[in-house]
Amino acid sequence: MSETRSRTRRRRRKTTPAVSVPVALTAAGAMAFGTGLGVFGADAQLTASAATAAPAWAGAATAAPAWAAATADGFASVNALGQNGTYGGRDGRTVTVRTLAELEKYATAPEPYVIVVAAAITMDPVGKEIKVQSDKTIVGAGTSGHIVGGGFFLGQGVHNVIIRNLTIRDAYQGVWNDKEHDFDAIQMDGAHHVWIDHNDLRHMADGLIDSRKDTTYLTVSWNKLSQENKAFGIGWTDNVTADMTIHHNWIRETEQRNPSTDNVAHAHLYNNYLEDEAGTSITSSYGNYSRGRTNMVLENSYFQGMKNPVTRDATATVVQRGNVFSGTSGRNESGGSGAAWDPRTYYAYTPDKAADVPALLKSGVGPRASIGTAATTKAAAATTLTVAKDGSGQYTTVQAAVNAVPANNASRVVIAVKPGTYRELVKVPSNKPHVTIQGTGAGRKDTTIVYNNASGTPKPGGGTYGTGGSASVAVEADDFQARNLTISNDFDEAAHQDIANQAVALRTAADKVFLDGVIVSGDQDTLLVDTASKDKLGRVYMTNSYVIGNVDFIFGRATAVIDKSVITLKKRWNGTSAGYVTAPSTAANRKGILIANSTINGDVSDRGFYLGRPWHAGGDASLDPQTTVRNTSLSAAIRSTPWTDMSGFSWKDDRFAEYKNTGAGAGAASSDRPQLTDAQATGQEVADWLGDWTPTAS
Repeated sequence: MSETRSRTRRRRRKTTPAVSVPVALTAAGAMAFGTGLGVFGADAQLTASAATAAPAWAGAATAAPAWAAATADGFASVNALGQNGTYGGRDGRTVTVRTLAELEKYATAPEPYVIVVAAAITMDPVGKEIKVQSDKTIVGAGTSGHIVGGGFFLGQGVHNVIIRNLTIRDAYQGVWNDKEHDFDAIQMDGAHHVWIDHNDLRHMADGLIDSRKDTTYLTVSWNKLSQENKAFGIGWTDNVTADMTIHHNWIRETEQRNPSTDNVAHAHLYNNYLEDEAGTSITSSYGNYSRGRTNMVLENSYFQGMKNPVTRDATATVVQRGNVFSGTSGRNESGGSGAAWDPRTYYAYTPDKAADVPALLKSGVGPRASIGTAATTKAAAATTLTVAKDGSGQYTTVQAAVNAVPANNASRVVIAVKPGTYRELVKVPSNKPHVTIQGTGAGRKDTTIVYNNASGTPKPGGGTYGTGGSASVAVEADDFQARNLTISNDFDEAAHQDIANQAVALRTAADKVFLDGVIVSGDQDTLLVDTASKDKLGRVYMTNSYVIGNVDFIFGRATAVIDKSVITLKKRWNGTSAGYVTAPSTAANRKGILIANSTINGDVSDRGFYLGRPWHAGGDASLDPQTTVRNTSLSAAIRSTPWTDMSGFSWKDDRFAEYKNTGAGAGAASSDRPQLTDAQATGQEVADWLGDWTPTAS
């Protein structure tokens, strides 16, 4: 895209409300691991929705279940304590276990593993808790993964652990309020970044889940907790440092600790279903309990028949909103003196309606039959083509592997690219959908696809490439994924000031493009998010990634989300610090570019970069460009008036806004800096951009 355009007739101006929104603090950008590629460092793993590292076929003992590649939401997704999100053992081999010896061998190993439990494993002795080490995913194969008579223990400093799709049961020793046998399903003492998801936990001794001794950055979701005196205890500390998210859990026929939440700095409970079924021998003592100095946000949950459904200590805080109480009795409390806080400061989420919760959870919690089965796991069924420069793969170039994909292929083809620098042009044509290009190195810098064409570079047959044609990698096929690699355009602007110097690294012109754990690097026009045609939808979801550039380096007409990523600002070829992050050319009534839960920074001067400007491609006045930047840390490089006009079109006639950004580059609402209201922001979430598409690694 050209940096300047001829002036064109301005459109009739629309009214853009300016609403003052307090700047919120965020933990997501607080950790600094280097400066070369932003605050997270060159090879840091960011929070993501799917795998970014070595795939299952790279020396794995078995194929990974589809869900084994997923990563946490909620507080477990937050970057902190030197850990960037929770992704478990995805960087390691995938192994299937059927015996206690096999499970213990891999769960206690120092290396990362995805451990697929494919049988009912009985603990010996009863009550045994396997001491799980860091960087593990323990996932049940379908509904066959059972842990009987014991569970798991995560000790001090253990981190990055996922426990999913398991049934953990039957350590009960015949004493209802058992104070002698501490046989929990899952106990954590001082762990961090743990995700407990889609499990069935029941009939243990003492409790089902214990989160103790400052365990933090914990997410517990979509579990069924039942047939127990104590469901979920949290605390055993005088410190108030823990952060945790508890959502979409069905807690039924339990007496206490549902959960009991003691001295938690930020406890976010939403969309849980607490049920005390009438006519049974188990009667609830209380429901959600905010103890000590806990600061709890409790929303859109459903309480059925519970006694004392919501209680709090005088020193604790509970903020309730949107909850439903049916047939409950006793204490139902809120209030407290704790500081107000918003979970969206830390992560994005969209709660379901409270009225829908019982039906949703009855059908959705616990282990899923389709997880990890060969018949339904796309990863197991995928065809894999290997690329290696040294000839050790099936192909020596990435394009050769793309050419080998059958036209109109119906299933996933993974192109596994071994470490190296591949100086070539790559194009995935529209008749080759369901392609994944994935680096197999230890980090995203190990595998690089790079070329150096620019808009003005002469083509061999005459003419020039133009902006779109300059792309090092061009994707025109739907359902494309790229993972764990770098895509770059290293055109030398300083040496070629005689030609148009827009130089695209990656161009997408397709729908359902998933970019996960990648670096996209260039100068001007680095990432072009386009659509196949003006009337077609093109959605792009980028996460756990870096985009590097200086002028309009995220641009185009696609519906694009940059989530949980780092946008790195780069000096111009002449050493100056001035540029523009986005240049959307969105069609009217479509979503444009959304930057969420991310960081924008770089080694540039203060106040030199705009967040965006409206690109009316070809002077098309019917377009309605949109960029929203929300819940993102902005460095001092961002101008205090962050939007600007382009080619005669005023940004104020289009859709540019912020919401709860933080950092030195953030600012209060004004006519030059519109902020979304809370109500407006609920319609500008990641899910609103993606619609009916949920990006899933495959």
